[in-house]
Amino acid sequence: MSGVLIGFAIIGVIILIGFIVGRIGILGEHAPQVLSRIVFFVLSPALLFTVLADADVHSLFSSMFLISAITALIACLLFAGIALLIFRRKAPEAVIGSMAAGYVNANNIGIPVAVYVLGDTAYSAPVLLFQLLVLAPISLGILDVTTSGKVSVKRILLQPVRNPIIIASVLGVIVSITGLELPAAVMEPFRIVGAAAVPLVLIAFGMSLVGRRLLEPGSGRRDILLASFVKLAVMPVVAWLFGRFVFGLGQEQLFAVVVLAGLPTAQNVFVYAQRYNRGVAVARDTVLITTIGSVPILVIVAALLA
Repeated sequence: MSGVLIGFAIIGVIILIGFIVGRIGILGEHAPQVLSRIVFFVLSPALLFTVLADADVHSLFSSMFLISAITALIACLLFAGIALLIFRRKAPEAVIGSMAAGYVNANNIGIPVAVYVLGDTAYSAPVLLFQLLVLAPISLGILDVTTSGKVSVKRILLQPVRNPIIIASVLGVIVSITGLELPAAVMEPFRIVGAAAVPLVLIAFGMSLVGRRLLEPGSGRRDILLASFVKLAVMPVVAWLFGRFVFGLGQEQLFAVVVLAGLPTAQNVFVYAQRYNRGVAVARDTVLITTIGSVPILVIVAALLA
């Protein structure tokens, strides 16, 4: 598990750098929003295009894809049901909370974990595929409609083709499925630009922590704690149950799918929350709590299943 600890240590240092930059104020008060926008519209699309384009098509559509889908949907629906029916949250806040509960960090942390712990980056590809081509479009579509103040069928149908992250993901999957070999001169600019996505997301996240207290009054404590519990406790158990008793996975694949389910909430959820200016505190605190809490969770999973 040293690879997991090293990966989390690297992530923590970069977040700390962002916090220091934000505390000093050298980039100005609007820097977190600017960084989040360039990540959302430019850097993340480039990164996800290259990751999915390089993925093995057979690993993209597999039993791990189905387990990842089922696990994420159960987590999201569980949070949404409680948030809407018991907490009486509005739809945008419920969507952000649902994503915080079920949208795992399969990229920034998942890829390093797949390399250091699972020994194969392909393990993270099915999770990325489901989240980017199914979960993100549905969630962003709901956010787009509920924050715009009007419901338009045309707007809902056109939302996927207006979102750069979804467009880039679809193009990456097309390249993977067709086996198209793009010249290095075409792919390299996307790789270079995409490489900046992870550090800038973490720096922007660190900057957002300046002047904030974890679980401060008015931040939506119940939502944060519920999302964190579902993410850290419910998702790995659900993944193990379906992987072991429904799909009959072998020990190696079962370990992989539970590890991926135990990953923390993706920083993308924080980016989406900032983009729509809804549920920002819930996304920020859940990302932080689950990033810290996932370390002992992954250690326990490794002790039981590795």
